[in-house]
Amino acid sequence: MKYIQVTLTPPESKRIIAMGVKRLPIVQQALEIGSILITLGTTNAYVAEELTGRKIDHMRYAAGYVDEITTVVPQEKRLPVIALRNGKQVDAKGILGDMTSQDVIIKGANAIDPHNVAGVMMANPAGGTTGDMLGSVMAKGINLVIPVGLEKSIPYSVTDIAKRIGIQRCSKATGLPVGMMPLFGTVVTEVGALALLGAEDVFPLSAGGINGGEGSVTLCVLGDRADEIFEIVQKVKEKKGSFES
Repeated sequence: MKYIQVTLTPPESKRIIAMGVKRLPIVQQALEIGSILITLGTTNAYVAEELTGRKIDHMRYAAGYVDEITTVVPQEKRLPVIALRNGKQVDAKGILGDMTSQDVIIKGANAIDPHNVAGVMMANPAGGTTGDMLGSVMAKGINLVIPVGLEKSIPYSVTDIAKRIGIQRCSKATGLPVGMMPLFGTVVTEVGALALLGAEDVFPLSAGGINGGEGSVTLCVLGDRADEIFEIVQKVKEKKGSFES
């Protein structure tokens, strides 16, 4: 069994994760016969590129984000949410109401805890896009796919954090105060994505970097297809995670 080591910057991680999400059996099935709703988020923008085959403005395909503070993309600058039915792009309006347990919603996250539970921050008092959809997801059993990079790993329980925080509990914040909603579904990190791309075993060995490598993760990849995976990573690194149709 071959062993290789790869380091991924955040944009490269997002691209690898998106490639992995596309290979999920539930996503493949929904692309063929079913519906997929890709909610706003920068990682989701990469997923949308992989599923639609066209370039998307990552920063405009977002609602909330973190730069030096917690903030949001103004409504007038946001791109519309992308929805697919049988692999073809359709109007997303009203699609949630028609979705079934055979369909897929792609939802990004701001945190992933040691129990593999993801969490999304909410700056909208009504819950924003998360509040709009989670009731239907949990009631119907719609497949929730959560692409999230290991750079968002936190050492505490997302569920416990969600119980302790909230917009109205915060007296001061660098940016917008937020609450948190735990997300329960299929989490896809770099580890899962590389496995979907053919690795027999994957594990992270370090995180972080400097000189443009901030937020990077370094992973060990094992398997008979290790060389093939290394070539995939090299192509992603040559493009620095960007999309080419």
